[in-house]
Amino acid sequence: MDHLSWPFFEDRHRQLAAELDAWCAARLAHVDHKDVDASCRALTRALGQAGWLRHAVGGEGKPIDTRAICLLRETLARHDGLADFAFAMQGLGSGAISLDGTDAQRERYLPRVASGEWLAAFALSEPEAGSDVAALQCSATEDGDAYLLNGEKTWISNGGIADFYVLFARTGEAPGSRGISAFIVDAGTPGFEIVERLEVIAPHPLARLRFTNCRVPRSQMLGGPGQGFKLAMRTLDVFRTSVAAAALGFARRALLEALAQAKGRAMFGKTLADQPLAQAKLADMACQVDASALLVYRAAWQRDQGRNVTREAAMAKLIATESAQQVIDAAVQLHGGRGVKSGEIVESLYREIRALRIYEGASEVQQLIIGREILK
Repeated sequence: MDHLSWPFFEDRHRQLAAELDAWCAARLAHVDHKDVDASCRALTRALGQAGWLRHAVGGEGKPIDTRAICLLRETLARHDGLADFAFAMQGLGSGAISLDGTDAQRERYLPRVASGEWLAAFALSEPEAGSDVAALQCSATEDGDAYLLNGEKTWISNGGIADFYVLFARTGEAPGSRGISAFIVDAGTPGFEIVERLEVIAPHPLARLRFTNCRVPRSQMLGGPGQGFKLAMRTLDVFRTSVAAAALGFARRALLEALAQAKGRAMFGKTLADQPLAQAKLADMACQVDASALLVYRAAWQRDQGRNVTREAAMAKLIATESAQQVIDAAVQLHGGRGVKSGEIVESLYREIRALRIYEGASEVQQLIIGREILK
């Protein structure tokens, strides 16, 4: 935890990280991952009741503290991936409301998200529009004082258990990204259905959604017509660095597990830690963890100073997620056969990390962003 002494942080951040670490040690030692839906609901309530979610949910005129979110996600991920997921989705799912919601929208949704009473979801991706957000086809057509939604969304986190969804649909004010608007759609709205629950290698609640003449009042629009793409990008800019922080948390846990394995595993009359090749592997892992941490907290600090961090956030996400994959793979290798046994911590981490290199902008998209930014 010596990274907390870095000048990126204030004393309140150090206290926050220490308090959450103690809370996690007491509450997350035995999270049941078999019933994912029930566990996510329970974790969200617990995080809300303990006050942690208020850091992820904006409102009340207070800007989101990016360093706090990153420290929280890093710590949660180090203890339990599903707890990190539950925390992150409350922030991402309500982020657009925090940024551009009306007073009435904020008053209705944000307190319930922060308390863990309601689960939030962010519905952007479609079967044919993932990284290329401007290509989305889900439509919203005016119908008196409402809009009719038609189309599908997929890979939606919290899909099937969320109480509301911040959804992005094409309203057609202009071609491409300029013709997209954002709406809040409550679960149970007629014409909205969950058509498929999606199973992935690290169990999380995911679903494919369908909208068939789903009528949403105009008062549920976020921002103005045609402002949805900008709002989606602003939301992702807030939380993209926190994805890197979660990857950092997974990598730290893998390094800790690898160190314990190396020190305790007898080999050739010594321990695994005495073997030069093992020491070299651990050295590489430690370098990757620290390099990722420096990029993550540089981006978080800069955003909290009010700077544009499009390039820095992309660098942090690219390096932290790709490095975490390598660190965790090395930890599995150091564990030998145990590393691929179901139920082992490093085996779980191996499954958890893979999706982070894809969601909220795949690694290749981050490379394009970085290249575009440095060419400016």
